[in-house]
Amino acid sequence: MDSASEYVLGGTEKARCHDPYLRCALYGAAQTALGVKGGCVLSHSPQGCFQLVDAAFSWQDADYTETLTLCTKLCEDEIVHGGEELLARTILEARDLDVPVMFVLTACGPEIVGDDIVAVSEDISAQVDFQIVPIQCAGFRGDQNYGADIALDAILTHSISWDDGGAQTPSIVEEPDISKAHPGFPVCLIAPHANANPTWMGDLAWVKEVLARMGATVVATVSHDTPLDELRKVPMAKACVVLSHDAGQKAADLLADTYAIEQWCRGLPLPIGFTNTRNWLMELGRRLGAEREARALIAEGEAMVVRVCRCKGLEQSAMHRATSAVVADATVGIPLLRFITEDLEMIPQLVCLRSGQEGTQEMLEKELEELCLSPHVIYDVDVYQAKMALAEVMPEMVLGSAVEQHAVAELGIPYVFKLVNPVRRFRLSDRAYWGYAGMLNLIEFIQNDWWDRYRSKKRRYKARW
Repeated sequence: MDSASEYVLGGTEKARCHDPYLRCALYGAAQTALGVKGGCVLSHSPQGCFQLVDAAFSWQDADYTETLTLCTKLCEDEIVHGGEELLARTILEARDLDVPVMFVLTACGPEIVGDDIVAVSEDISAQVDFQIVPIQCAGFRGDQNYGADIALDAILTHSISWDDGGAQTPSIVEEPDISKAHPGFPVCLIAPHANANPTWMGDLAWVKEVLARMGATVVATVSHDTPLDELRKVPMAKACVVLSHDAGQKAADLLADTYAIEQWCRGLPLPIGFTNTRNWLMELGRRLGAEREARALIAEGEAMVVRVCRCKGLEQSAMHRATSAVVADATVGIPLLRFITEDLEMIPQLVCLRSGQEGTQEMLEKELEELCLSPHVIYDVDVYQAKMALAEVMPEMVLGSAVEQHAVAELGIPYVFKLVNPVRRFRLSDRAYWGYAGMLNLIEFIQNDWWDRYRSKKRRYKARW
């Protein structure tokens, strides 16, 4: 197997199976649309596909008292003969709901039989008091990250706008007076939800805090807990930052072409670990003319991490020169490599990226070259391929998810650190992976999973109660 190249089974072509890590485009589009606070998401689908919308609702931590979900509940007749009439009736029945916007999402069935949700939305828009945004996101179009890009494009293209009377109005972009509207440099954040960190909202909060300290103002986040007012402010941004290596780049390109909004931090691994965080903060500091504040953030953060690890006790010896494998999305997986190599002193021998957008491969290859690493690399990996690669490499430590914990149980690999979704951990607080507190969170998860191996799986005493 060639170093840093795509994994090939049988020597000719990549094997495929039916156990992907990622859900379909409908799920990713629902994730994105549900990030708009106070909106309504209508799934034009059977009830089974609607479960994906429920799962996306949970991923966005949406408030059920503020965000509504509906379903046309397509049955055999509609799947065979078309469901446009049912879709129109469902939209009209939603007139009593107090929502400013409805996102209409399609599953595979209605798109296969030719339901035209765009035409239905245009025909019925004059009869409702909310704006309708159709999003053609059938699962067969691609994975969840592709669905996120489809939804981001639909949301930004529609440039949602309302007059004081609540009627729909054409989108007219005027040059805003930034100095009066926002005291800081206006920045737009894109695709924070396309992140395998189960509590990615902590990453988003850290980015907002850092930007505020450097004198920037986040005028819009597309999308998480995003009021409709924020979406109107997207054209006011002078810069954007894509908070994912898996989705959002197309949206950034759209903003650049439409509003001349410059993208920052493009091509940089996201801020996990000392070096990546330092590079990311210095890039923001340079862009904002806040290099002094960036250096202060770096000094404070690095001193805090060293102090905490020294006082709390880090079992570094267990990780020193331990062979390891990373199985994750590009958002977590790529920056994780430098963190475990430079800061935890592991030796990565296998990298399995389950997803990644344009530029991901070049970014990873650059990281590996700078780190003088030559692990086996698999792009667009599925569960079976990851398991076969782990069986071949047999690392001491795997940084992945609960899927890998089950997959390697029979292989005798000692440690699986469950860092990325899906994980079986109940978390009420948002734990960042980015930045300096994020480093401590990652170390804590790794340390706990390391100790967990020594916990007895058998009860050796009889309880008295």
